[in-house]
Amino acid sequence: MRLIRLLKNDMAREAAEWVDEEIISESQAEKICERYGADYHQSKSHVFGYNVLIGLGYLFLGLALIILLGANWDEIPRAVRMWGLIALTMAVQGLALRQYLSDNRSGAASLFFLGNFFYGASIILIAQVYHLGEHMPDGIFWWALGCLPIGLLINNAWVTLQSALLAVIWFLVEVNMGFYPALMPLFIIGSLIVLYRSERSIMLFLTVVVSIGLWVEYTLATLWRDGRHFDFSAEHVVVTVSLFILAYLFSHWLASKQSSVAKDYGSVLAVWSLRFGLIIMAVMSFEDPWQELITAEWRHVSDMLIIVAVCLSLSLWLAYRTKKLVPAGAISAFFIIALIVVLVVEDHGVALYLQVLSNIVLVTVGIWLVVRGIHGGISHYFFLGVASILVTAFMRYIDLIGDYIGGAMLFLVLAAVLLGAAKYWKRHQAREVLS
Repeated sequence: MRLIRLLKNDMAREAAEWVDEEIISESQAEKICERYGADYHQSKSHVFGYNVLIGLGYLFLGLALIILLGANWDEIPRAVRMWGLIALTMAVQGLALRQYLSDNRSGAASLFFLGNFFYGASIILIAQVYHLGEHMPDGIFWWALGCLPIGLLINNAWVTLQSALLAVIWFLVEVNMGFYPALMPLFIIGSLIVLYRSERSIMLFLTVVVSIGLWVEYTLATLWRDGRHFDFSAEHVVVTVSLFILAYLFSHWLASKQSSVAKDYGSVLAVWSLRFGLIIMAVMSFEDPWQELITAEWRHVSDMLIIVAVCLSLSLWLAYRTKKLVPAGAISAFFIIALIVVLVVEDHGVALYLQVLSNIVLVTVGIWLVVRGIHGGISHYFFLGVASILVTAFMRYIDLIGDYIGGAMLFLVLAAVLLGAAKYWKRHQAREVLS
């Protein structure tokens, strides 16, 4: 059975217990942990918990000082306010740099994390004192930009995550005010560099994925808008689907690498791509979304088709490299057929046929996930497939049937599918035991 590569510390501790009970040798435990990117020797220490407590302590210390300064802000002389904040920030960052030069990387990262909070507080409070800048997102931008070089310098994922999250906040505030944050790629590239050089960080990886998606969508909305406000049209739906297909195939490419860190990222990206893909399919299992796409005003078809062609070409190339051409081809074929029908056919009645086709595809994907989960021993695939079948049945009961006889027939069919899957699972396990 494959292990879900998200609980490595627990696995390392379990391996340490096996060694203590003389079930396996220490060298075997080291090899097991090395295979999945866990640190066997670190499992015997309390470094991780200690660092978490230190980080949280510094966080609450910083928040307490910021609250105290804010409460007594008017009573403090202006010069003392400014130079006091600057001195506090420089002192903490200087102490962090001293820890880093002393090769205390974890302690330095915690202090840099705290110093970045003081740096942000200094920007906000000093701007209030001298009434600097009328564009509020600028303060968040300079805060994020100031944190980024530190994360790159010490090659620490947590400090870089602090910068990346601030960048996402800055991005969302900017676009909410109607402005395009052109420097967002700077933070994405910086985060990717740290992801490549540092240890595994699922949070930073997911933040980068979300940042790339937001940047692509709002860049297109900027290019396609007529006035000040961003223009989100039907083309964005198509681009989003093509990006999800690309992300899913990219996850398999990552999972095919020898690096355990790359395998972790691929596993996480595959799970979330599947989840959001099924959510999109669930939304499209109704007739109204198809009706809106058919009647939509497609004004940027050429640009959209170029982006879709690039995404699908990359997806099929990754599928070829990872030997996933069959599922990738099936997904791409359904996507292309649906897109052609939506763009070419003007008959509103075709939305019903697309809805039926979407439901068939959704149930088929659910059954495929169940079978894949049974064969590969991947529990989240199995439960995700069962959940997709149950949700589809419930939505169709509410949307299409709604009477007692129809509902009973639907649940009988659902019961047959699930009981058949259970029987198949039992037979598959029996064959494994005999072999």
